[in-house]
Parts: sequence; structure tokens; C-alpha cells
Amino acid sequence: MAAKKTDRGVSAKATRKSAKGAAAAPNEKREKMKNKEYEEHLKKLQGELVKLQLWVQQEGLRIVLVFEGRDTAGKGGVIKAITERVSPRVFRIVALPAPTEREKSQIYLQRYLTHFPAAGEVILFDRSWYNRAGVERVMGFCSEKEVERFLQLCPMYERAVVTSGVTLIKYWLEVSEEEQQRRFESRINDPRKIWKLSPMDVKAAGRWYDYSRARDDMLFATDTQHAPWHILDSNDQRRGRLNCISHFLSLIPYKDIKREKIKLPKRQKRKGYVDPDRTYRHVPSVY
Repeated sequence: MAAKKTDRGVSAKATRKSAKGAAAAPNEKREKMKNKEYEEHLKKLQGELVKLQLWVQQEGLRIVLVFEGRDTAGKGGVIKAITERVSPRVFRIVALPAPTEREKSQIYLQRYLTHFPAAGEVILFDRSWYNRAGVERVMGFCSEKEVERFLQLCPMYERAVVTSGVTLIKYWLEVSEEEQQRRFESRINDPRKIWKLSPMDVKAAGRWYDYSRARDDMLFATDTQHAPWHILDSNDQRRGRLNCISHFLSLIPYKDIKREKIKLPKRQKRKGYVDPDRTYRHVPSVY
């Protein structure tokens, strides 16, 4: 007998299969993309992001991007690639620290709502309310009852967000066990990356399958028609970034806004201005 369709629009059996596939997909190996090719593709995509930005401002769109995944999955790199050529007043990054004692006493989702977009804004959550289904659950910062309640209420909460006119897009960045290990070791040995390895990350490093179970439960409960999860293969970081930006652009039906040709005005004449006769402290030319 065929499995029943749920509010998620897919059968429970199919959803479980999809969750398992999230771990299997990144295992396919491809030749590493050259930096020059990557930069060429990224330049074009970032140009499209600027066009999207202008459209978002003109139309007053409200967009929320959620980025979740294991430690080292590459969330920060994807977010940087999206935001480095657009306005930080339009594309705003939200990466919340651990909750304060006051925030712990609030409704769980309350502190996230205050960061939601106004008209003409795109908010990127570098981890989000899904902390409850992931790190908080695995590391024992909440009870199983709290997790169960979160997974039950989250689809309803997201439905309310979407029906209010917010475009909600959720990405899960999937990385293989071997690649995660390599990235952890890279953080230990590279002085530029050591700040990325917090004591919490070290504790979590050995709990691969605890996180796998938490991920599967989360995807099964919250992959809905109104707010589906998009699984991004992030084993190859360059391809992952490009694929994410391309996919994001494909979900928003934006148009290229025609702008008047910009002509710079003529420079002022000096009109008696004299450079000040004094000594300043200059930065040494070491390089």
C-alpha cells in the first residue's frame, strides 16, 4: 500500500530515504576546480547577486537564508562568497552567540525573530533556530522533550513566516567524515584557522554518528513543501559555493533593473587651496 502523503508533501518513507542520501551524496569525487576558473564563475554569479539586490530593494522583498551543517562544512565560506560584493545593509549576516540567561528564559524562537528582514533585506543565518535540533541536542544543552517539541512546532512556525510574505530558503551543507577530519586537522595546524576550532568543536569532533542521527531526525521533521531543505554537497568547497549561489538565484524571479548611465562630474579647481605644511604619522611601507 502506498505511504500516506504528509504536510511535507512527501511520504515518510521517501523522506527517510532522502535524509540517508544526504550523507551519501558528497562521496562522488571530481577533479579539483582551478582557482582561475572558480574566480571567473564567481565573478559572474556575484554580478547577478548585485542585480538581485537592486530587485530586492525595488520590490521590497524579504528573504531569509538559513545555513546549517556539521562543523567545518563550509557555511562561512558560502556566506562570504554571497555577501562580499553586495551591500551589508541589504545582505545582513546573523551569527548569534550562545544565549544569555535572559534569552534562555524567553520563548525559544524569540531571539531569532528580532533579526528577521524588513522590506528590501536579505538575512543570512550562520546557524539558526535549528541549533536546538543539532548542537544543543548532541551536546546535551537541552532535553529530548525540548527537542521533540521543537521539531513538532518548527514546521508551523515556518509556515507562519512564509505565509507572512517572507521567502525562507534552507541549506544543509553536507561534508563527508573523511573531509571533516581533514579540515579539523587543517584548523589545528594553520595559525590562520585555529580561531575556528573552539573547545565545543573539539568535543563534538568525535560524535559523527550522534550528529548524523540528529540531522536525520531534523530533516525528516522539517523538510516541508512550504520550507524545504536543500542539501548542498560541500566536500568541494569551490563548487559548493558556486552551486549554492546559482541555486539561490534560481529560486528568486528577479529582473535586471535598467539604470541611468553614470557620468562623473568635473573635478573642482583648486581655488587657492594649499596643502597643509605639517608632518603626519605615516604607515611604514614594509611591503
